Amino acid sequence: MTIELGGGTGPLRGVRVVEIAGIGPGPHACMILADLGADVVRVERPGGQLLSGGATMVLNRGRPSVALDLKRPEAAAVVLELAGGADVLVEGMRPGVAERLGIGPEQCHEVNPRLVYGRMTGWGQGGPLAQAAGHDINYISVAGALFGMGQTPDRPQFPANLVGDFGGGSTYLVIGILAGLLEARVSGLGQVVDAAIVDGTAHLNAMTSAFLAGGGYQERRGANLLDGGVPFYDVYETSDGRHVSVGALEPQFYRVLLETLGIEDTAPGQDELDRYDELRALLTDTFRQRTQAEWVELFEGTDACVAGVIPVSEAAGHPHLVARRTFVEHAGVVQPQPAPRFSRTPPTLGLPPSPEAGTHTREALTAWGISDVDSLIERGVAVQV
Repeated sequence: MTIELGGGTGPLRGVRVVEIAGIGPGPHACMILADLGADVVRVERPGGQLLSGGATMVLNRGRPSVALDLKRPEAAAVVLELAGGADVLVEGMRPGVAERLGIGPEQCHEVNPRLVYGRMTGWGQGGPLAQAAGHDINYISVAGALFGMGQTPDRPQFPANLVGDFGGGSTYLVIGILAGLLEARVSGLGQVVDAAIVDGTAHLNAMTSAFLAGGGYQERRGANLLDGGVPFYDVYETSDGRHVSVGALEPQFYRVLLETLGIEDTAPGQDELDRYDELRALLTDTFRQRTQAEWVELFEGTDACVAGVIPVSEAAGHPHLVARRTFVEHAGVVQPQPAPRFSRTPPTLGLPPSPEAGTHTREALTAWGISDVDSLIERGVAVQV
């Protein structure tokens, strides 16, 4: 197999990225970069790691897999050679580990002063918890985001790892990398992007800080405008045991909601706070009278802000997402298309996820200009599977 550099079609075509493989937000960030057209080479440990591989691991799509034993100085030398010809390097190890391996920012900037060095961690590169283990649920706890999640007053509820790993983590890492690339074009110098999930999550939660400062936020679950505290922004069960989401915040949307439900003459006014329990009970009873599909058909095309709550297995078949081709089947796996969309340089999906770490070691290293790859493989510095 021949791996062609510069094969991406998105706006980052020509940007070269070295990914030191991790889990969660790091791969997601590099998937985004690859989706947008960057040439990304994924450097993995031989044999892979937890949640790191497999032909269906969509987070690893779009880039070749190289297996290097980074505990060996010769492997670190290969990474530095890759970094020398790259625009970006991404790593997600605990602070200090990359330095001990010989591939930290100072070592990389010695060979490439223009390199944007992206570091993805939960706690950040400094602070009392920097060396502690943690996961999404811990980071969003400390950032103040988990406390108010959910509608159960006595217990927070967490939305898998979307808020921390991918919301406050990979998204902000990509923002930092893109900003660093733009600045490097002006200054001629790279820099370190310290992307900490705690920082990104706090920033993502800025509106809550604003509401709190303005006296419009109660630190109780299910008591505020956007957490189920108002009955016209909530989830309701339908007669078939499924659910619909209601987001009729604006007065004109609230009127359409009541009219479509046929309860405009009996429902309390939107501002009658003392009758919210009555309104919630009315909406609960009304939505239980029909199936989800019936309600979706009834509300289709209206401004009531009502939608069916469907599992991810059904999302790909939703008529709106079908029309937009939000999901596609690629290499036998149904998966989301690259986002966002571009009018002149539309991204396309490239390599499918590698079934094993090291699937493309020989081809990728050769394509990136590494010499004597066969010798590296023979000596166990690199692994080709």
